[in-house]
Amino acid sequence: MADSLDLRIEDLGAAGDGIARLEGRTVFVPATLPGEQVRAALTGKRGDALTAEAEAILVPSPDRVAPACPHFPDCGGCTLQHWADAPYAAWKRAKLVDALARAGFGDAPVAPLARTPPAARRRADLALRRGPGGAVALGFHARGSGSIVDLATCAVLDPRLVALFEPLRALLKRLPALKRDGSAVVNLLDTGPDLLLRTDGALDAPGRAALAAFAAEHGIPRIAWAQGNGAPETAAQLGAAAIAFAGVSVSPPPGAFLQASREGEAAIVGAVLAGLPDKLPPRAALADLFAGNGTLSFPLATRARVTAFEGMAESVAALSAAAGKAGARVKAVRRDLDRQPLAAKELHEFATVVLDPPYAGAPVQVPLLARAQVPRIIYVSCNPAALQRDAQVLARAGYRVAAATPVDQFLWSPHLESVVVFTR
Repeated sequence: MADSLDLRIEDLGAAGDGIARLEGRTVFVPATLPGEQVRAALTGKRGDALTAEAEAILVPSPDRVAPACPHFPDCGGCTLQHWADAPYAAWKRAKLVDALARAGFGDAPVAPLARTPPAARRRADLALRRGPGGAVALGFHARGSGSIVDLATCAVLDPRLVALFEPLRALLKRLPALKRDGSAVVNLLDTGPDLLLRTDGALDAPGRAALAAFAAEHGIPRIAWAQGNGAPETAAQLGAAAIAFAGVSVSPPPGAFLQASREGEAAIVGAVLAGLPDKLPPRAALADLFAGNGTLSFPLATRARVTAFEGMAESVAALSAAAGKAGARVKAVRRDLDRQPLAAKELHEFATVVLDPPYAGAPVQVPLLARAQVPRIIYVSCNPAALQRDAQVLARAGYRVAAATPVDQFLWSPHLESVVVFTR
């Protein structure tokens, strides 16, 4: 499809694409803004809707601004760099307002948007691809494509991660373990960058020596490696790989999930702690579901005893070891809450249940929380659609929203984190 036509952008969709109408059908047009008149070429379909690419902005929005990154809009990491900050922030906050309203909480008290500045993201999952002549592309996938945008810079990542782009490219160019495709997950811990490298070939002894030399040269305490989707192994370890949560030092497994920025983590932790009851009994117990490496468990433990439930064995081991060394009031329990959710009778001991589920939400666990009539549920969400579905269950069970905090942790993307406090 390559027909060009003039369209008026009426709104933005959930993914941040402009929405126009054509003969009663929705047309998604990326990198456009509400109120704009554009000339666009139809490119395909998305379900029942059409997709198009803007060829020219005939009448720009007064809210259109120059993007912060030279890779915009090709790079799929950001979709909204062309939008002025005030309407962008209002749109982000409205995603939480709308999700709660659709769930039955039309009067929910939604706080102002908690912000993350540029150059603050401390986690990157970079795609790798060897091309003709052995050159290696390193970056994020292009918008709507499997191709890789070879990044020279990034406006959202911490500069210490950006500084690794070119040296990592040079390393990978001479690393036979990368035959065609791979990935590099880099977490910026308190001890420095922590690298998990996945390649489609085996890592030989010279390759391991090259990784050790790279780690020493660039101040990387640990480099782990895995072939394909296999279990990671430590390829080079020059020091501790650790990060502190509420003053407790944790050694997370390679490539572990972290909140994307310190600012985002602080906003989420602050909202969770503020959502706890004003007074907890001396022997009160809290549950932290989908606890990961203890991002919330250790701050919660400053207020009461915590049982932290997590499905990944490596994360449970890291959390448990940290709690044991620090004497924290945290008990780590390995449990896949999607396959073996906590039953109502198991939930009765907890004064408050905190949950931070993955993107799909907690459709198996939330009905059991509602059935147990847990007096207070603090739900940390990274997906407004999943939050809306799960919140509907709590609305039907008689819960109300005591507080809701939207967190813009993924700057210039359509993604929104939020913390919602449900009480009975």
